[in-house]
Amino acid sequence: MDKHELLAILPHLPVIEVSPKSVVSSFLQRNANTARAYESDLEDFTKFLGLETTEQAAAFLFAQEQGNANAISISYFDHLKEQKKSASTINRRLACLKALVARAQLVSLVRFELKIPKMTAQPYRDTRGPGKEGFLKMLAVLQNRTDMKAVRDRAILRLLFDLALRRNEVVTLDVEHVDLGNGTLRIHGKGKLHHQTMTLAGPTKDALKEWLKLRGEEPGALFRGFDPGQLANRLTGQGLYVIIKEIGEKAGLKVRPHGLRHAAITHALDRTNGNVRKVQKFSRHADVKTLCLYDDARNDEAGEVSSLVSE
Repeated sequence: MDKHELLAILPHLPVIEVSPKSVVSSFLQRNANTARAYESDLEDFTKFLGLETTEQAAAFLFAQEQGNANAISISYFDHLKEQKKSASTINRRLACLKALVARAQLVSLVRFELKIPKMTAQPYRDTRGPGKEGFLKMLAVLQNRTDMKAVRDRAILRLLFDLALRRNEVVTLDVEHVDLGNGTLRIHGKGKLHHQTMTLAGPTKDALKEWLKLRGEEPGALFRGFDPGQLANRLTGQGLYVIIKEIGEKAGLKVRPHGLRHAAITHALDRTNGNVRKVQKFSRHADVKTLCLYDDARNDEAGEVSSLVSE
């Protein structure tokens, strides 16, 4: 298309609005979980400012000069610390503001970037989870039960532990992602644009096979809720959290879905004699340094040295 052809169609192109409202709207065009988290973060910031809507909060922030904007973020930082929010929560909420301003900067709505303080987080303080023994206790809670809910929950437990799946990776599965013939499962991994194919171990494959017999193989969500009014709806992340929490309580444990992933990764390190590189393929951690935190917690090397020092 030459210059004259381009000029000829320009009057017919839609006018793109650039405003705090449009920036907030485009900023929240993410996957459902991230959008909910960012929306919650923006609502908290809006409440801190004493305003009514996130658009008003964004407009207020965008209207500031660099120094004032930084002062506001520091004041918000201090406010979150006073509320005794965790380091990870504080860092996420401030990172949300920084990303929002960066989005506005792209469309020339602001001419600054936020300089935000950051707290040192302590990630994966408990990387062990309930352990393999705890997982087996949870399976025992469902033992000998053949009702539809129990069969579904067994399949979910197997995916969380046998494949170390994240909660969102489980609830976003569709029937089409399961290939029992080839013994594989396609998942939408964290931060990935495309699906990843994983091999199913025997017990995991059997659990999914039993579930699909009862569920049927019509297209749609692999796991659905059983609460009234949700029978035809995809199981939510919160719903899965409640399932694992309740099964854990019946087994005498305090468990969350990510705890089963922790347990699986720690058990994998035990079974491979701490082969971090091999287990990284299983855990799908982008950075091997994160996996090393699991290995350190598993071995408790600091505790071992402490014992030696105290002798």
